[in-house]
Amino acid sequence: MIYRTKHWRVDKFSMWGVNLNYFYLNRISQLFVHKPGEGFLHYMLASALSPLRWAITKVIETYLKQRIPLQKHGMVPDYSFSFAMSSCLIAMLPKGFYDRVDDGSIILKKSKRFSFCSDGINLEDGNESIKSDIIILATGFRGDQKLRDIFTANWCRNIVAGSSDTSVPLYRECIHPRIPQLAIVGYSESLTDIYVSERVANWVIHFLAGGFQMPSVRRMEESVAEWTKYKNLYNGKYFRRSCISTVNIWFNDLLCQDIGCNPRRKEGFLAEWFQPYGPADYAGLF
Repeated sequence: MIYRTKHWRVDKFSMWGVNLNYFYLNRISQLFVHKPGEGFLHYMLASALSPLRWAITKVIETYLKQRIPLQKHGMVPDYSFSFAMSSCLIAMLPKGFYDRVDDGSIILKKSKRFSFCSDGINLEDGNESIKSDIIILATGFRGDQKLRDIFTANWCRNIVAGSSDTSVPLYRECIHPRIPQLAIVGYSESLTDIYVSERVANWVIHFLAGGFQMPSVRRMEESVAEWTKYKNLYNGKYFRRSCISTVNIWFNDLLCQDIGCNPRRKEGFLAEWFQPYGPADYAGLF
């Protein structure tokens, strides 16, 4: 297995029996991060609570290093676990993955580049070749290019995905302020992509049914700029992926406010602030 970058991979999404959603996907966790368009109070809370967020991250990283032989195989990522969560870079390990690494049936090789040869591939330094009958490329895809390919008009192709140094400029993650009568659902990411796509699709349906009016182009572009700041801050070099996982509740609150429904979806104070939010909390909303 040839890899370019080490990423956080977990065998289960819990720590000492506590689901990690309780640390990242409940309403109280939203106070730990700066949010697009936040007010002064939210800004001060996020700044004051940032050391606690850092401490929680370090505890989780220590637990994962003890549970999974990442250090043994040189697979500890160069970035924090909280960055993995906010950038949608986390995934589940296949069952028994590191057991197969230990017994030699999976061999890990790091290489930024490779080239094909007659009987396999050459790694980036050219000094090592790997013979292979079958090569599976799991290199991902360019989502922004897929957006451009929707259009034939050059003007739309040039603006729909924005410039290379900004996030894709979609209001509420689906409407380009300068391209009318078009909604793009499914580009933005979360830990569960279907979750965020479903919420956005429901928002679009409510708009088409006359449930609310779209704001002016200027206001939409101001909102897009606020979300761009967030993605640059928390997604780093992966800002083009438009991951909103750690502010997913904040985003859903905005959608609920747009359509005129109560964004507080749980019963009781403790449940509202400490239980993780998920798709079931928005069932029957439309």
